[in-house]
Amino acid sequence: MTQNPEGAVPRAARAEGGNLPDLDTPAVRQARQDLAACFRMAARHGMEEGICNHFSALVPGSDDLFIVNPYGYAFRELSASTLLICDFDGNVIDGEGQPEATAFYIHARIHKRIPRARAAFHTHMPYATALSMTEGDPLIFAGQTALKFYGRTAVDRDYNGLALDEREGDRIAAAAGDADIIFMKNHAVMVLAPTIAEAWDDLYYLERAAEVQVLAMSTQRPVLPVSPAVAEATYRQMREGDADSARLHLASVRRILDAGEPDYAH
Repeated sequence: MTQNPEGAVPRAARAEGGNLPDLDTPAVRQARQDLAACFRMAARHGMEEGICNHFSALVPGSDDLFIVNPYGYAFRELSASTLLICDFDGNVIDGEGQPEATAFYIHARIHKRIPRARAAFHTHMPYATALSMTEGDPLIFAGQTALKFYGRTAVDRDYNGLALDEREGDRIAAAAGDADIIFMKNHAVMVLAPTIAEAWDDLYYLERAAEVQVLAMSTQRPVLPVSPAVAEATYRQMREGDADSARLHLASVRRILDAGEPDYAH
């Protein structure tokens, strides 16, 4: 995948000293477990691609450390304790291994340049990625689920190959603008959110919206978008309770995993 023979960002020396936050607080443990739950459920839904997709979240109480998956593991293998904590300079502060190179250069730059993005999820999930390969704007606001994203999407139309340096990460961050959802043409999607729960909720429903759009397009009949006025009104209705709904959605995910894959939280 990368110029590095192991496909991972070259590991810098671990940071020593400094004012690092406590990485063993209940808030940090919950963030690790929540993120691990998202990886496991994404795997169940077929949203992963090999070992090359990545989710990240800023460490609670920190604006310059982030949790991310280590290179070499499929989503279904990950648990809270296997996740890494990295800084924006490439130092692995906690955990064994290193992030995949594109994971570091995309996520570190997004978290640094877009402070509102406390969580950033990047996948090559099939239906949304398929739409990123089509002519024109990927998402048609024709179904109710799609209206959750009305006015919240951006399209990065300049595919430049793998993100192997800070310049490409900065370019992707700039392309995001104020959007929460970035369709990366010829590549995949990126979801940005203030919480892990909201990132998961958006990722899940984005793929569902893309799936039904692909099914509708497969009929070869015209796909009819909702009028802008109704789309805007419905978007506002859906967004009113979005944060609470996302929290409940992630709690449901964790209950399902607690029953069937409890090791995600270890």
